[in-house]
Amino acid sequence: MRKLNERGVVAAEFALLLPVLLTILFGTIEFGMIMYGREVVTNAAREGARFGIVATNKPSASAAEAISTGYLTGTGISTADVTFSASGAQTANPNPLIMTATYNYPWLIPYIPTLLSLPSPLVITITVTMIQE
Repeated sequence: MRKLNERGVVAAEFALLLPVLLTILFGTIEFGMIMYGREVVTNAAREGARFGIVATNKPSASAAEAISTGYLTGTGISTADVTFSASGAQTANPNPLIMTATYNYPWLIPYIPTLLSLPSPLVITITVTMIQE
């Protein structure tokens, strides 16, 4: 049996814990989306670099960048948020082809970067190096 002066305590405790629980939930979702975006952009950079080293006619840097940008189609990552730059294209073995991707991650939940003092957008830089074949 409850005492009369304990009514509403559960609601007050829930009101105090709800912001903390929502921050943990949305932070976990945001972290997962950051990791997803990073992996997709990494794979796109790998595809462009691989195309640049195995193609029979040694394509230009812009062709390798176009392959990387095309990889992003249908992944949910906007091509406007990612820039690719290739260096070392059209060289011979054993010179490397270096593909650099810069991903400006747009936060899904706008209060997360404010709450954690993170930059908005979050800049993620990926570098892929492959040796010419």
